[in-house]
Amino acid sequence: MELRQLRYLVAVVDEGGFTRAAARLHLAQPGLSAQIRQLEKELGQPLLDRSGRSVTPTEVGRAVLPYARAALAAAHAVRQTVDEHTGLLRGKVTLGLVSGATGHAFDVAAFLADFHASHPALEIALTEDTSERMQAALLAGEIDIALLGPTAEEPPPGLSYRTVIDAPLGAAVAPGDPLLGPADRTAVPLAELRDRPLICLPRGTGVRAALERGCARAGFRPRVAFEAASPQVLAQLAARGLGVAVLPLGEEGSGVGDGLRALRLLGAGLRARIVLARPATGPTSPAARALLDRLGEALPDVSEGAGAGSPF
Repeated sequence: MELRQLRYLVAVVDEGGFTRAAARLHLAQPGLSAQIRQLEKELGQPLLDRSGRSVTPTEVGRAVLPYARAALAAAHAVRQTVDEHTGLLRGKVTLGLVSGATGHAFDVAAFLADFHASHPALEIALTEDTSERMQAALLAGEIDIALLGPTAEEPPPGLSYRTVIDAPLGAAVAPGDPLLGPADRTAVPLAELRDRPLICLPRGTGVRAALERGCARAGFRPRVAFEAASPQVLAQLAARGLGVAVLPLGEEGSGVGDGLRALRLLGAGLRARIVLARPATGPTSPAARALLDRLGEALPDVSEGAGAGSPF
């Protein structure tokens, strides 16, 4: 009996069939089937029922499965223990990143290059998605850590947040827009956007959630005419006079670019936050813990409500 045969057995049961298990294991299906049959021959009992549309464990297979999983977990723990004592990290760690989350404030490529140089045996994956989907992926264990814009004022059960960017929301408009009014105007009540076409990040992002919450408090629904995942594209659309772009601002209300004028939006809760999100119990693998520690050193720790420049 070999550990790889136990790993193959667990994969077939988890995937419900040989085809998907072979794809997951990067094996040819005939070779996978042969290894499972060899294991069954050695144990003297069939472990899998192949008669249905999906492959299921037999009664003996169900009894064996917990021990197979325990053996694989023990072997993994042995490797982790040795690696921790030698300072070598193996395995895979996944960092989630909301599009445009940090921009110039944090060079993700340089950070990951440095981290990889410190841990060359570690596979590092970077994935971009909306904040909502990344929160779900964190809870499901599909990613280890994420930089995201929270879509609710409190973290969902099971997640922990550390705020790294906290910036006010602003209205970015082309020169000559009626919102600008007096030349010295620097802020505008959110209610003045009631009938204006807005340009914003899509649903599932923290900026969009903050805008919709603020508009609901002000008694109207935002009229979003254009959506884009990139803040730079939002600014370009606003520069063409297609609407008012709702974007996070720097501490002095700057940073929107494209010749736009920026006005701070006045209203409760109109801020854009970027948080370092992780499972509330902490990362489970040494690799994920190492990545979290390095991120903690590289990113600021911003107290609630404090300005920290623009994330874009």
